[in-house]
Amino acid sequence: MRRLSPKIKLVLLMLLTLVIAIVAVGVGAVFISPIDVMQSMLGKDDGGIGFIIMTYRLPRFVMALLVGAGLGVSGAILQGIIRNPLASPDVIGITKGAGLAAAIVVLLFPQAPVVMLPIAALAGAAIITVILYLFAYKKGVNPSTLALVGIALGAICHAGIQFLMVKFPIEINAALVWLTGSIWGKSWNDVLLLAPWILLLVPVSILLANRLDILNLGDDVAEGLGEPAERTRGILLAVAVALAGASVAVVGSLGFLGLIAPHIARQLVGNRHQLLLPTAAVMGMLLLLLADGTSTTCRNISWDIYSCSWRTVFLIFTSEIESEVTAQKAWRHFQAFIYLIHPFLHPIQISG
Repeated sequence: MRRLSPKIKLVLLMLLTLVIAIVAVGVGAVFISPIDVMQSMLGKDDGGIGFIIMTYRLPRFVMALLVGAGLGVSGAILQGIIRNPLASPDVIGITKGAGLAAAIVVLLFPQAPVVMLPIAALAGAAIITVILYLFAYKKGVNPSTLALVGIALGAICHAGIQFLMVKFPIEINAALVWLTGSIWGKSWNDVLLLAPWILLLVPVSILLANRLDILNLGDDVAEGLGEPAERTRGILLAVAVALAGASVAVVGSLGFLGLIAPHIARQLVGNRHQLLLPTAAVMGMLLLLLADGTSTTCRNISWDIYSCSWRTVFLIFTSEIESEVTAQKAWRHFQAFIYLIHPFLHPIQISG
């Protein structure tokens, strides 16, 4: 059988991501068929379904596409710069720096406006990058030194976060959701905040892909081919940090995408960054859509099973009620009561 070319694989991956995105938008407490989703997105449905999709679900999935692309491309660039497949924004301390800055704002300045959180996270990522470059620079930047210093800075930032968690055990709950990372509850305002960064920097990174390929040949070879290695590495590092910092600033620390998406993309299209970067972007979108859709589906199934078990108990104790209408009204009141107290009965449920 003839093997598919890398470009065809990229096109097929984009089509698969589009199909999964349409299906995932319909998954939730109220399932919406893909046809209804398409009609709502085209403006042909003005009812309640259209309101649910356009107001609550579509912003979340657009956010998943933007964040997946940003972190996927950022991870691929960092792996190319450092020449290490284990490099990612999380490993070299970028996301840890953003997380520490956000935790400081939440815990030490609780009265600060909400808009300060993403600004602080982006500033934290930038500061860590500057410190990383200063410590790693010695007559040029060695990729291995860059990786080791980044790991050390990430460990220091993680220790700072742990210290804040011990120092402020009650207040830290406000920052835990952000430190974990989530696209839940994101609105169009969040999308508009992140979109310019991704829509500008992802094309720029693809334009710089050939330079990244030359850089992977080694600094001496790159200089011999007329490519200024230090300047190119600094530009690419700035682009990767900006992509990761902007994404983490809006949704929190989702470090796994920057590590795993480039690996899968490399297995599909090879090591040439001209195809690797867009494939990593699409793979990041796909992984985040699948993660969010799977978690939503499992959460709904667990609540349905939980509700059905209580309904069985209720019917056993109300089997003597002759009026079906009276039984249904009693069930609705009982269901509302159980919904209110179920976090206390199952504390694990509320964290899912």
